[in-house]
Amino acid sequence: MLAQVHSFVLQGIDPVACEIEVDIADKGLPKTTIVGLPDAAVKESIERVRSAITNSGFPFPMSRLLVNLAPADIRKEGPIFDLPIAVGLLLATNVIQTQKHKSLLFAGELALDGRIRPINGVINLALLAKQLKLDGIVVPVDNASEAAAVGEIDVYPADSLASVIGFLNETYELDPHHEIDVERLLIEEQTAIDFAEIKGQEAAKRAMLIAAAGAHNILMIGPAGSGKTMMARALAGVLPPLSRDEALDVTRIYSSVGLVPKGQPILTQRPVRTPHHTASSVAMIGGGSIPKPGEVSLAHHGILFLDETPEFPRQVLETLRQPLEDGKVTIARSHSSIAFPSRFMLVAAMNPTPKGDKPTDEVSQREMDRYMAKLSGPLIDRIDIHVEVPPVPFTQLSNQRDGTDSQTMRSNIVTARQKQIKRNGGPLKPNSTLTGRELNKLAPMDGPTTELIRQAMNELNLSARAYDKIRRVSRTIADVEGSEQVQMPHVAEAIQYRLLDRAR
Repeated sequence: MLAQVHSFVLQGIDPVACEIEVDIADKGLPKTTIVGLPDAAVKESIERVRSAITNSGFPFPMSRLLVNLAPADIRKEGPIFDLPIAVGLLLATNVIQTQKHKSLLFAGELALDGRIRPINGVINLALLAKQLKLDGIVVPVDNASEAAAVGEIDVYPADSLASVIGFLNETYELDPHHEIDVERLLIEEQTAIDFAEIKGQEAAKRAMLIAAAGAHNILMIGPAGSGKTMMARALAGVLPPLSRDEALDVTRIYSSVGLVPKGQPILTQRPVRTPHHTASSVAMIGGGSIPKPGEVSLAHHGILFLDETPEFPRQVLETLRQPLEDGKVTIARSHSSIAFPSRFMLVAAMNPTPKGDKPTDEVSQREMDRYMAKLSGPLIDRIDIHVEVPPVPFTQLSNQRDGTDSQTMRSNIVTARQKQIKRNGGPLKPNSTLTGRELNKLAPMDGPTTELIRQAMNELNLSARAYDKIRRVSRTIADVEGSEQVQMPHVAEAIQYRLLDRAR
């Protein structure tokens, strides 16, 4: 007897339809074989399925069983196939007597007593069912709200194998999960740190505002205790709120590695990742025998904050070059090549010297030069804004007046982003992503302004990439200032943000 049930398998974070075929032979000694590139967790699933079926009060066939997971050329991992394998076996033995399963996708881990445990990546299953125009999906109760955030399909939360069998035999009712109002969840939340709490540093705050307004990468250079880390943590609170599509993208990535908080249907805040400087290249970029997303992908549509950047291994920093340039990272393996999205804002911070202070003599100046040299020229070129964060004098620390606050900064940033959406062609096209050809059209400059850039290129020996960075930042400064045209003061300020180019 042959039965087919449908589920999914993840390639990176992209769902691929997976057909589970269960064949029960009439002859032969009892034996169970699972084929289709299963990992250890999938091979062990038959024992969980056997106990779940018998402990739920249904017979388990004592015959030769063959379970095929198709397509056979994609590696299968995890316990997500427990439930569809069990449904296939019960279809093949006529315990389930309807064809209701044909319009549904199934996924879930089975406990030995028949309970259904949560799994990773369920939101991707819902997106696949929506793409295939199926009626719905059957998933664990704990994953149902996450899947329901996709909308336009029925999500049936199941707590046990027995309830799934009753649902398919139409003797038990599984009520679809109520639709999630994603727009209502994507509300502005109170920031943990307000920029008003940071004393002084108005010039650095201005640079942070410009970076956030155009989604530019930024590097802060200053001695220990000058407020670099506080500004990086406050930055997330002034970024525009996530759109629905961005929130789904972020949730897909976090769901694939099981990082969506329990009971939360969708991630509503831009992610902020702060890896330690001991992080490996695999932790930063992603990888493994079956590739998983790394920090750069977990920071997608958010912020990757590298504190004490020169303390990171050189090879780890160099791996950032592709995602910074392309907005994605490609991980190649012998059997496949997988691309993970990684469009994030890089916020880097560093001290001038290993001791954390500013150079005071020739010896400490040489120390600073050696410390700065840990950042390669190609990596520096990919950072749009370099800004100095000087020590805060006592008069500013003791001043009771607040400086620029987060609410004011966010208002300016949202206004600038709205201009970019209208002019550049959508929310995924901030100024930092504009190509040279688009800059020629969207950020034209008059003769004197062009001459200023020419002088900067010659005197600072800037690269072609730095030239485009200056034009992108200039376009953002013009947006912040409410100017339709990029003018000479905007370009002059953008050139000032090439601090390390000037130092070199």
